[in-house]
Amino acid sequence: MPRRNGSSPSPLPSPPAEVGGELIELLQPGSFVCLHNHPHDLPPFLVIRCQGGRCWVRQQSWGRQLHWEVAHRQLRRAA
Repeated sequence: MPRRNGSSPSPLPSPPAEVGGELIELLQPGSFVCLHNHPHDLPPFLVIRCQGGRCWVRQQSWGRQLHWEVAHRQLRRAA
């Protein structure tokens, strides 16, 4: 892709990944996610990391030492 006036190209969003024939959304550490059956009165979770079909998430109010491991397929990016 050619660059104009020495500027770097703008970053593109990450495409979905395919795992076992199923498309899954890439969830970056630091992004916010909700459960598929997320209660309306519960704030979104913060993604700590995702690996091997599992994600580690936490609520900001929980502090850094407490986290929850959840299946990636149960999460969606928060709106």
